[in-house]
Order: sequence, then C-alpha cells, then structure tokens
Amino acid sequence: MNPIPVNEPILDGNEKKYLFECIETGWISSEGPFVKQFEEQFAARVGRKYGIAVSNGSVALDATVAALEIAQGDEVILPTFTIISCAAAIVRAGAVPVVVDCDRHTWNMDVSQIEAKITTRTKAIMAVHIYGLPVNMEPVLALADKYGLKIIEDAAEMHGQTYKGLPCGSFGDISTFSFYPNKHITTGEGGMLVTDDEKLAERCRSLRNLCFQPQKRFVHEELGWNFRMTNLQAALGVAQLERLDEFVTRKRYMGQRYTELLSNIPGLQLPVTKTDYAENIYWVYGLVLKDEVPFDGEEAMRRLGKYKIGTRPFFWCMHEQPVFQKMGLFNGVSCPIAERIARRGFYIPSGMALSNEQMEQVSKTLYEIFA
Repeated sequence: MNPIPVNEPILDGNEKKYLFECIETGWISSEGPFVKQFEEQFAARVGRKYGIAVSNGSVALDATVAALEIAQGDEVILPTFTIISCAAAIVRAGAVPVVVDCDRHTWNMDVSQIEAKITTRTKAIMAVHIYGLPVNMEPVLALADKYGLKIIEDAAEMHGQTYKGLPCGSFGDISTFSFYPNKHITTGEGGMLVTDDEKLAERCRSLRNLCFQPQKRFVHEELGWNFRMTNLQAALGVAQLERLDEFVTRKRYMGQRYTELLSNIPGLQLPVTKTDYAENIYWVYGLVLKDEVPFDGEEAMRRLGKYKIGTRPFFWCMHEQPVFQKMGLFNGVSCPIAERIARRGFYIPSGMALSNEQMEQVSKTLYEIFA
C-alpha cells in the first residue's frame, strides 16, 4: 500500500505563473508587488481594512501582542487547548497566560468559563478557532465590551470560515492567520494580521520591519523584528486565494465523506458537523477515542502508521507544557476536558489533495483497527 500523507496541498492553479513573474522581474524580496496585492485581497476577503503580511502565523501573534501593548504583568485569557504559539507570544511579552478549558463537542474554548477568569490585570482575550469550527464569539465580544478588553482573534485555521455569516478574522482588534502548507491557503510559510484600526496597522507594519523610520531608516527609536513576507510567498498566496471558495467546498465534501464512512465505528467521536452559528470547515478531520476504547490516541496513531497512514496528535494543553511548568506557570490548574482530548485525540489524512480512494482506504483501516 502506498503511504497516505497527513497533508498534501494543491498547487496547480496560477502558482507557477506568478512565481515565474517574480523571477522574470527580479522582484523576489518583501518589496515586490505581490505582497501588497496579497495583503489587500486577503483583507478584503475577511472584511477588514488593512492586511499586514508576515513570515508565519506564530510571529503574527508576537506582533499582535506587541502592537496592543500587552506587557509585564498583564493577563491574557486563552484556551488551554491550542498551539503553543498562542501562549508563547504572551509569555515572551512578560504577560501572564490564563487558560480556560474547552468544550467537549466543538473542542473550542468554553466561553462560559471566561468571565470568572477576568481580573483587574486582564488586558485581552485571545479567541483561537480550533480545527474547523469557530469560537462562539458573541459572548466573548460582550465580555470584552463589558470589561474594556482587547480581542485577539487567532483565525489561523479558518480561511473561508464564517461565524453567523461574518468572516472569521473580522472580530478581533487584530486577527491573525497562518499560511502553513496544511492550511486552506498556503504560501509555504507565512502569516497575516488584519485590522480595521489604521494606527494598529501602521504599528504592525513597523514592528515587522525592524521599526525602520521613514526619514532616518537606520536610526531606531525601538526594537522590532524582521517578520517580512517575500514576494515569492505572496505570489503563492494570491494564486491560492483565487481558489479559496473551491477549496472550502472541497474540504467540506471531504469532511462529510469521512463522516459517512466512519459513522458506524462505535469507539470514535467524530467532528461536529455544524453548530447554530457555523458549518464545519474541516481544516483537519479530528477523532477522539471514546472511553470504552482501551488505548489512547498515541497507540491509535502507531497502529495506523503500520499501514503507512499519516496522522498527527491533537494539541497538548498549555497548562501541561513542561516549558511553562518550569517557569512556575499554571500551578494547580486543571482542565479535564482538554486533558482528555489531548490524550485521546488525533487527526487523520485531511490535506486538500487527498483522493476519494485514499479516504476510503483510511476508513477501511480504521474499521480493521477498531474491530
């Protein structure tokens, strides 16, 4: 049996044409015209005024935290079930990450737990949309308004997704995206910040470009980073963005097909198809082993690996990360739902280029494993 990778992107649109244009013109750096084009088109797609392209989604969070002036002693509330980039950006700024557990069905942060975590030191709420369904944003926005908090919206996995008909990425003071190869739109590596605030946009542009000054380029009043996206990456992004609706349709078809194929396996919790505010976009197709299954997600992935089927584990909880525990963070914190799905969850091949035959082979193998 041929290996089935966990992800393989589709790059058969205008990618080659636009990359060739970069090479022919010599514009391969961050000064090239595709960068501005990608920023403007992507921002418009998610209903924002300004887009700031950066080198990846993780640094987009670093720049966001800095632009919002989150600093030493400030607290930021976020889900414990997320990628480490979210908490790392907070910790690097000297601020304190305060985690909440997740919902057992959608795997997103349990918004009912947020208000109890708010203190006089709380500066922001970081809403991270997980795996295909968005956070229930209305209660989050209401809390931000009530307590005067900033909203950081991590929409890294949500290209083309909506919440109550509005684009994901349109809800934060600053919202961020990733263009890693497993995303609906990829630039290889890359990220984007979007906002409607002109001053925040200018601040983010300065931070990503070493805080060069317009008149005295090499005289610096403060420190920034080189977080720039290249024209080559942006050219890929423009080509990918042209096909986003097609990709969303493809992903939803794949999710529905997997659900049909796997619905009779009793030991698996499948992704929620839809909520009252969104239809699943299936960034990945995640599975959680039910309690009656006598092994964990790591063992399930090992068994699938014997059949050359690629998998990835679920995120590991922020409050259980050794690096943060060594810093003395999260002492006494317990998030039982997130802890359980981190141990019993994993995702199966979900890439854009996955064929129907490959989905059927993955499903057949899962039946054999759980029989």
